Amino acid sequence: MKSLASDNNAGVHPEIWPVIQAASQGASLSYGHDVWTEQMQATFEKAFGSQSQTFAVLTGTAANVLGLAAVLEPHQAVICSQMAHLNLDEGGAPERFLGAKLITLPTPDGKLCLDDVLAQIPAAEDEHRVQPRVVSITQPTELGTLYTLAEIRALAEALHERGLLLHMDGARIANAVVALDTGFYDMVTATGVDILSFGATKNGLLCGEAVVFLKPELARRFHFVRKQGMQLFSKMRLIAAQLTTYLDSGLWRRNALHANQMAAYLAAGLQPLPELKLYAPVQSNGVFVTLPAALIQALQAHTAFYTWDVLPGMPVNLVRWMTAFDTQKEDLDDFLAQLHAALEQWRNTP
Repeated sequence: MKSLASDNNAGVHPEIWPVIQAASQGASLSYGHDVWTEQMQATFEKAFGSQSQTFAVLTGTAANVLGLAAVLEPHQAVICSQMAHLNLDEGGAPERFLGAKLITLPTPDGKLCLDDVLAQIPAAEDEHRVQPRVVSITQPTELGTLYTLAEIRALAEALHERGLLLHMDGARIANAVVALDTGFYDMVTATGVDILSFGATKNGLLCGEAVVFLKPELARRFHFVRKQGMQLFSKMRLIAAQLTTYLDSGLWRRNALHANQMAAYLAAGLQPLPELKLYAPVQSNGVFVTLPAALIQALQAHTAFYTWDVLPGMPVNLVRWMTAFDTQKEDLDDFLAQLHAALEQWRNTP
């Protein structure tokens, strides 16, 4: 069985296993009081600037929820897209552990519109209304689309003028940086992002996520938040060593570039098929397509993927095909051949 269901389905990149093995040799202080965690902090400072503070965690859900928990009061809210992972795919973790309201906005292309966001911010504090504190964007979005640097900057500037913060869910941040042909500093720090959930598990690590605070004062409580959130891993060096190698070696770029190229290759293979319609432009490593219902089951017999009509108003028979660092052209050629065969049979069925 091949998979286009998620880049989470890919295994660990071969360059990562020796890093984990090397870091596990001998004894070391636990809970992040080790040389590997110091090296990780220095590596992230090179990527995001000397003012950044980085904390490793085990999961992307933890990075999102705990990063927000560090800056939210119970009467405050987070503005995000209706289709944000934060809203649909965290199993209610934000509501349970933040005790804060999510204000969700429709985003046909996956991207929050600045005017829609500003319309949710009250002109004055009113104890009868929840007070937005953070706007969370996903880069790339849940539809694989991208915010431009100018769009991020404009959003951050407008929020800062009103005393709000900008959080970026970067579960696939490497794919976004590569697609925009930029750098982490330019896309995150220079645009005014305040808190970043830095993801790497989807791009080849065993378990490697981090919360990056771009303003040191925002990290003041995070040591305690991470402990209470059950993410203070005793053998932190095993995560830190992965993240350091991932950035320093350029593995993040090589893996993301390959995944993006494979998505573009798959999308190009769909062009001769008028029955299949792209739902969103292919800008990173996700391909979203509507196709006849009869084809879905036939294709899923050989390749795993998800249907993606996750919200009311989205088209039925919308599917998501995700490519990863280990996706090969031969796999996609085989999938396209299956698709052509299934489509031909469907065309000839009375």
